[in-house]
Amino acid sequence: MGGPKPLRGARVVIVNWRDRGHRLAGGAEEYAVRVGEAMAHAGARVTFLTARDEGQSPGETATLTYVRRGGRWTVYLWALFWLLRNRGQVDVVVDCQNGIPFFSPLVLRRRTKVVLLMHHVHDAQFAVHFPPWLAAVGRWLEGPVARLAYRHAVTVSVSPSTVHAMRARLNWTGPVYVVPNGMDQPSGERVARDPEPTLVCLGRLVAHKRVDRLIETVHTLRERWPTLRLHVVGGGPEESALRDMAGEGVEVHGYVDDETKSALLARSWVNVTLSDGEGWGLAVVEAAAHGVPTLCRDVDGLRDSVRHGDTGWLVDGDVTAMIDHVLTDLRDPARAEAVAKACQDWASRFDWTVTGERFTALVADLRAGLEMGEWLPRMPEAIIAEFNLSGVTDRPALVGSRSGTDGIGQWVLVEQCSVGRLKAAVENAGQPADAVRAATDAERLLGGSLRTPRGT
Repeated sequence: MGGPKPLRGARVVIVNWRDRGHRLAGGAEEYAVRVGEAMAHAGARVTFLTARDEGQSPGETATLTYVRRGGRWTVYLWALFWLLRNRGQVDVVVDCQNGIPFFSPLVLRRRTKVVLLMHHVHDAQFAVHFPPWLAAVGRWLEGPVARLAYRHAVTVSVSPSTVHAMRARLNWTGPVYVVPNGMDQPSGERVARDPEPTLVCLGRLVAHKRVDRLIETVHTLRERWPTLRLHVVGGGPEESALRDMAGEGVEVHGYVDDETKSALLARSWVNVTLSDGEGWGLAVVEAAAHGVPTLCRDVDGLRDSVRHGDTGWLVDGDVTAMIDHVLTDLRDPARAEAVAKACQDWASRFDWTVTGERFTALVADLRAGLEMGEWLPRMPEAIIAEFNLSGVTDRPALVGSRSGTDGIGQWVLVEQCSVGRLKAAVENAGQPADAVRAATDAERLLGGSLRTPRGT
């Protein structure tokens, strides 16, 4: 590919417990592969170190070089052994934390850059999957041990609410930068929804997604909505049990191809997830791209991907009553069309190319030795400096900073930076700012100033 190669010659290793080809792969794996491919296109040699699933080869080379060793638990030891053996040939490690990280800093050279990738905080979910003693070990590894091991690393999260959860529940004090998920926009025109009320639940079928509770809810709702249907789309360890309890009006499709998935989404009235928590909610934005709003619990990640009352609904209380209310609301074709347009507008803001560019720029900044940010209690997680249109301001030499124009003026957004430090940086780069303010979570997520009407 043409154009500048900001990571030319960099030797990058992504360590994740699964890759995209694993039978239990989900949004976290899609994210890891996408940013890996972006770094490869930016000139890096990227190795994807992961577990080996049944039927997968031990290694292959395409855009990325895949090295597969071990299973669900043993991959952690295999990865540390591989990194130790190859430590002299690694410049940057992207260490993906799925409950617990790989603790790669323990075996790397001090000058190797480490980026810890955090999708969401798992503390409450350990108890769903493991006995109490093992859940306690998981919380200890995710919190105190990880804080110590990654004290010199930089952390990337996929949503502002995950950052807030890290601060509040893990007591995380290191710098955390937000690089959101992207998505592939659906091709073709929007398909008309089913004439009868139809729900869809899109995602991996695992315990913490609470799909069983959704099926029970649908059984209850069919007393009032006798033609109500639910399509459960996705694979996972809970699939067989969910098929057994499905009953009338519920169809568990399992894993389907993209064409079938798009058709099921487009025909649905509402996407529903009762998940305990997400890093972001890739399925939420995928549904929104088809004009389908999401009803979900008000939990980490989902409260970022759903704009309450606009592209969906966040629920704290009675889910059954809320679904009933939403179906009644969406019976009105004009209201349904307004919600669909808001959903598609929101989804259009997320693109895998932009995600890859933001992640690559952050890694390039680290490799170039730009000044790392820091976080202090009560300090805004991100700040924006705004300028008038006549100003010409270069991007300051701070890790992860972004700049642009919004039609009103120019702006610079920096995460993990004090107001005084940003003012000094922009003065050195061009001119004094007209205003410096805390960025909203939406601005941090989308990566820039939202002073235009579209950002309201």
